[in-house]
Amino acid sequence: MPCTADELRQIPLFSLLDDDELNVLAAQVEHRDFATHQRIYKAGEASERAYVVLSGAVEVTLLDEDGQEVTFSSPRHGDAFGFASMLEASPHQTTAIATEATTCIEIDRHDLSTLLERKPLAGLDMLTVMAREIHMAQGVIRGRAMRNPNELIDEAETFGERIADRVASFGGSWTFIITFGATMLTYVGLSIILVATHGSSWDPYPFILLNLFLSMLAAIQAPVIMMSQNRQDQKDRLRSELDFEVNRRAEAEIQALSRKIHLLGDKLDDIDDHLRPRS
Repeated sequence: MPCTADELRQIPLFSLLDDDELNVLAAQVEHRDFATHQRIYKAGEASERAYVVLSGAVEVTLLDEDGQEVTFSSPRHGDAFGFASMLEASPHQTTAIATEATTCIEIDRHDLSTLLERKPLAGLDMLTVMAREIHMAQGVIRGRAMRNPNELIDEAETFGERIADRVASFGGSWTFIITFGATMLTYVGLSIILVATHGSSWDPYPFILLNLFLSMLAAIQAPVIMMSQNRQDQKDRLRSELDFEVNRRAEAEIQALSRKIHLLGDKLDDIDDHLRPRS
């Protein structure tokens, strides 16, 4: 079923096209309906067409390095998918499945070629929209890079883990050292004074009771400090994983958007050479 210019006007990728350009493109593209759980395309298939969601929802997945299926994107109204492979004329790298009854606009290379041959400036408009997408992707990447691993761990920490952190923090501070030293001197000093004045004390030299308290304190404090050190190791590991994830996603996003821009740029050059008067 043919598409209308008004429907295309609501799509971000074509939002800068004028009425004439929209009418040319609308005459080329068509609607495609997909049932719930219907596969639109799968990874490895020839990418002859791309799609823009008009209604419904789609889930685009891919396989990661471990062979696990992960969600790459979840296109909704106005979102496009499959364009990178279609423009590059390479097999699809992802699999797209309609998660509910979905209506899409189906676009192929011939549709875009016809538009650019009749309206060359339409390519510049679409490049402008893609440039905005690059800036948005950069903002997302910056946002992911700013995720604080300490906050992520704190969200899932238990009451015991919070106590362990506080004990370790206090045990490694000058406040603890000064307080502990003053307490020890007071304890020993009072015991010595009582022995000197009254001949006895609750803990005379060699301070056996004090040694018992110190041993118990060390026995309790050591595992608590180890718990806190383990949490610090988790934070360091999470920080490394976030850095790796951000770098890999940034590379993938930039490469995909760069391919789209280069392909559209090459197409504009070909059309310009075709339209340029020959001497």
